[in-house]
Amino acid sequence: MADLISIRKSKEFSKVYNRGSSKANPVLVMYVIQNGKEYNRIGVSVSRKVGKSVVRNRIKRLIKETYRRYSGRITKGYDLVFIARVQAKEAGYKDIEKWMADLLIRHKLAEKEGLK
Repeated sequence: MADLISIRKSKEFSKVYNRGSSKANPVLVMYVIQNGKEYNRIGVSVSRKVGKSVVRNRIKRLIKETYRRYSGRITKGYDLVFIARVQAKEAGYKDIEKWMADLLIRHKLAEKEGLK
């Protein structure tokens, strides 16, 4: 599915936080929970601590674009929430790509060979 299906409601984010499993690295935190659907939904959260709105929106765009590029190789049927850490404001596209691949592999949602 080419379109990104977003998690928008606070209640949906809370469900993923409370019931999902999480893994983290220096740039991103990723929560995952099965959604029982044939597609993945993605939520992105960037705190004000990370920077002003221009910086936060740039990070959201980078995360969504990286996810979109990987989406064909990610196991379907999950809600994924990415939380950007403060170090993300210095990160470029390649950094976000590397750290997202790390989390997807650690959550066993993608194969190492499939993401390179």
